[in-house]
Amino acid sequence: MINMHIDYSGGRLDFASACRMALRQARSLDMKQPVIVSWHSEESHQFSPRFEGADEASWWAKYGEGNGGEVGVSVGDDYQFIVMDSGGFETVRDLPLRNLKDAEGVEYVCLSPMLDDTGQPRRDACSALDDWAADQA
Repeated sequence: MINMHIDYSGGRLDFASACRMALRQARSLDMKQPVIVSWHSEESHQFSPRFEGADEASWWAKYGEGNGGEVGVSVGDDYQFIVMDSGGFETVRDLPLRNLKDAEGVEYVCLSPMLDDTGQPRRDACSALDDWAADQA
């Protein structure tokens, strides 16, 4: 993993600005579509991904490195990010998908060509949205 540091002495830095700086730095390494895999803030003690019992000092970095992180970027004295290039992955842009809700309000992602004229989700054409099925709206 490549580790980089961005000096920042311009006063208080917010999370959104630090993210933009880290992504800009990753683009300088020819990453086409950099995305933040994990992050940590020294000042606020926030980090992501987070779960109950996770070690603030190391979990976010272990997760980022183990899930495709290629570049570590620290911004000032507060923020650290693990970044990966999401370019080259398949997208769903050209798939004929749409989101539907059933009568109980459960959301589904469905293959449009397999739907009938009722506008209702069908078991053979749809999957309920959950942590594994992304919203395509």
